[in-house]
Amino acid sequence: MFENAQWARRPAARVWWDGAVSTPPPSSKAASSTRGPRTRSRASHSLESVLSGAVEILDESGVPGLTIRALATRLGGGAASVYWYVSGREELLNLAADWVLGGVLEATKDVGAGDPIDDLRDIAVTMFDAIVDRPWLGAYAMRNTTLQPHSLQLYERIGEQVMRLGLTPRQTFHATSALVGFVIGIAADMGQEPPAVVVSGEMSKDEYLADATAQWRALDPTRFPYIHHIVDEFDGHDDRDQFLGGLDLLLSGLRLQADAG
Repeated sequence: MFENAQWARRPAARVWWDGAVSTPPPSSKAASSTRGPRTRSRASHSLESVLSGAVEILDESGVPGLTIRALATRLGGGAASVYWYVSGREELLNLAADWVLGGVLEATKDVGAGDPIDDLRDIAVTMFDAIVDRPWLGAYAMRNTTLQPHSLQLYERIGEQVMRLGLTPRQTFHATSALVGFVIGIAADMGQEPPAVVVSGEMSKDEYLADATAQWRALDPTRFPYIHHIVDEFDGHDDRDQFLGGLDLLLSGLRLQADAG
C-alpha cells in the first residue's frame, strides 16, 4: 500500500471509485504523449475483459503463465491492445488482483448494520474464500492501494467496522492491520501449490497428508510433545475450519480489547 507515481500518469488504466471497472477515454493530448497514434487495437477489448482474461490465465497457470502476449492471444488481438490499458506485466498483476478484490467489495457492500465483530468476520471470510484457491493472489492482494482502488476501499471498509468498537486510533490501526494480514497470510499459505508428488499425480492429497501424519506419529513424544498433543487434530483436518478457528480467536481478542475500554 505504497504511493506509486505511475498511477498519476496512466489515466487509461484507472479503476474508478464506483466499484465498477471502466475505461474513461483519455484526452487526445494524453493519448499522444503516452501511447503514440491510436490503432485499431484500441477498440478490440475493454479494461474489464483484459483483467478478467488475466485472472483466468493466473488461475490456470499462475504468475509464470501470464504474459502480455499470452493475454493478447487469449483475447484475440495484438499486444498493443493490452498495452493500451496497462504499462506492463507488473501493473497488470496489480490490477488483476484488485479486480478480484472488487468482487469482495461488492459481496460485502451491505455490512455495517450489525454487530461490528460479526461484520468483520463476514468480510474476512469472504476475502479468505476469494484468495485461498488462487495461489498467485496472496502476493498481490492489497499490495499497492494507489494502483488498487478496490483494495483501498476494502481496507477502508474493514477499518470502519473496527472504528465502531471505540478503540484508539493506534488500536484501530493495529487491529485492522492484524486482521488483513491474518486473512491474506493464511489464505496465501493454504493456497500454496501442492507438493510436487501431488502435482505429478504420484500421490493424492489425502495420501500425502496421511504419510505426513504417520511421520509425525513416529516422532519421539519426549522431544515433540506438542506434535503428539495435536496430531489427531491434524489428521484429516479441514483447512477452512482451521482458518475460522484462528479468525475467531483474533476477533475474540479484539472484542475483549474493545470491552476493556
